[in-house]
Amino acid sequence: MKKDIRQMHLKTLSLYFLILVCGIGLGVTLIFCLYSIPLNSKQKQYFSLEVPSYSFEQRSGAYFITPQDTNKKDQSITTPTNIVVTNTSSKSTSVKEETTKEVSETPRPAASSVYLHSMTDEELFWRASMVPRIRKNPFKKVAKVAFMFLVRGRLPLSPLWARFFRGYKGFYSIYVHTQPYFVGEVAPEPMFQGRRIPSEVVTWGEISMVEAERRLLASALLDFSNERFLLLSEACIPLYNFSTIYPYLINSRKTFVECYDQEGAVGRGRYDHNMEPVVTLQQWRKGSQWFEVDRHLALEVICDKKYYPLFRDYCKPACYSDEHYIPTLLNIEFPLVNSDRTLTYVDWSKGGPHPYKFGKWEVTVSLLRKMQNGSECMYNGERTRICFLFARKFVPSSLFRLLELAPQVMHF
Repeated sequence: MKKDIRQMHLKTLSLYFLILVCGIGLGVTLIFCLYSIPLNSKQKQYFSLEVPSYSFEQRSGAYFITPQDTNKKDQSITTPTNIVVTNTSSKSTSVKEETTKEVSETPRPAASSVYLHSMTDEELFWRASMVPRIRKNPFKKVAKVAFMFLVRGRLPLSPLWARFFRGYKGFYSIYVHTQPYFVGEVAPEPMFQGRRIPSEVVTWGEISMVEAERRLLASALLDFSNERFLLLSEACIPLYNFSTIYPYLINSRKTFVECYDQEGAVGRGRYDHNMEPVVTLQQWRKGSQWFEVDRHLALEVICDKKYYPLFRDYCKPACYSDEHYIPTLLNIEFPLVNSDRTLTYVDWSKGGPHPYKFGKWEVTVSLLRKMQNGSECMYNGERTRICFLFARKFVPSSLFRLLELAPQVMHF
């Protein structure tokens, strides 16, 4: 009898032991399964990147950018009432929000490393110089703004630009010129994928800067929908939302190239008399490298065979061709179509060959407000305080502070 009881207890203990072993095995299996799931399956979001979708409404032959009702609280988009968008289409054009893609914490260096085209400079400029002689478009065309980024490698502020662009697919184009030896992702966001163009080495202060600008312009001219062409750097930020900047550029009757006559070593002192008689000292001009031009002037710049060779041969450090070539060209050939100002705010108050860099702790509401409203200028014959649409130089560490303040100050 006692023997039977002992055997029964042994069987019970064996059953409990088996259950314990199975439980441990199941727990270990679950742990390995959980660790195999990527940590970024649900991406962390420190700041909301959602913006409402937009549409164009026709009012008296013009189009206004207005936000659609999304039934969400605490959403405020400031749209200037005095800026309109002209469009040749008789129907309102809806702007669909871009499909957002989940970005891995360690993105694969694939799409953004792919070049937009494989043409040499000679073939590129030849193709870009072609102009349609029939004015009526055989397709429905929406004017686009070409955002041309002249950078060394990565775009450290790309999350801010991604938020700026989101919701406006079809109303902008992006072109990125990097150093040719750069390998990797320019930016992980979808709108930057595959937007690099074939490039050459760019050296600060040399004619290679102008060559890169012409290369960007020519690449953007291949798209007949591009009407305005804007040069930016990796340290630039937008000061307003897209619904403010887009109509400001599209409706402008003038281009935005800083152009002025300056005495002294850094102005007229850089002029070389070997440029005479094509370019005289009285025609010599200086201005910011960061320009905005329309399609007509973009074509003139890439097709120029008269002034560019002179700057290539005679404007060498300490003559910086990127500060003189386009301002001088416009002053001689097209003085009435230019506003003689830049759209990019830069702080030169500290002196030196480079502008001041804004770090993380210097990015404040008051600083951004000063950049937005700290000056007065002319726009289409009327005075306005919206003079600078962009600003630089912002270091990478300022990104999260900019993302934090963007909804409050820039309204995106």
